[in-house]
Amino acid sequence: MAEVLLYHHIQGLTDGVRAFADGLRQAGHTVHTPDLFEGRTFGSIEKGFGFARDTGFDAIRERGAAAAAELGPELVYAGFSFGVTIAQRLAQTRPGARGALLMHSCIPVAEFGEAWPEGVPVQIHGKEGDEFFDEDLPAARELAGSAASAELFVYPGDQHLFADSSLDAYDPEASALLMERVRAFLASV
Repeated sequence: MAEVLLYHHIQGLTDGVRAFADGLRQAGHTVHTPDLFEGRTFGSIEKGFGFARDTGFDAIRERGAAAAAELGPELVYAGFSFGVTIAQRLAQTRPGARGALLMHSCIPVAEFGEAWPEGVPVQIHGKEGDEFFDEDLPAARELAGSAASAELFVYPGDQHLFADSSLDAYDPEASALLMERVRAFLASV
């Protein structure tokens, strides 16, 4: 079974993120969910973004890196949206990464290195009409086309945080399919 470090999205460590982690735990995986916002959750992306801006994006990302430093190196790094900025960086730069799960976002690989690390499988998930993921889709397609162990899954619809069951954007069907694919991925790493 895999050990996963799962970073929450810009609205915080919501009940939906916790439920997603629990779904992975039920499949036998160890899942760590650091709370980068220190107990705060937000009812909108805008309010969460405002908090992150005021706190400092780099300070929050460093909290995420510190959480990884407390664990062993052989982790699957996973993130929802804003959490992808931390998960992807660590998957590309921290030795021993076993994989990456990038949900609702993808950063250009060049932000963290010259190429995706060989032997580190990655899955990318997002909705085709999501205004935020649409901005990241070129980077996601480039990553999926450049790494042998990369998969890109694009779902119909326009909800951004569709895998978070505690938000209005939740899409039960797409979320179930995402969970099925993530579990298969984790079973293979």
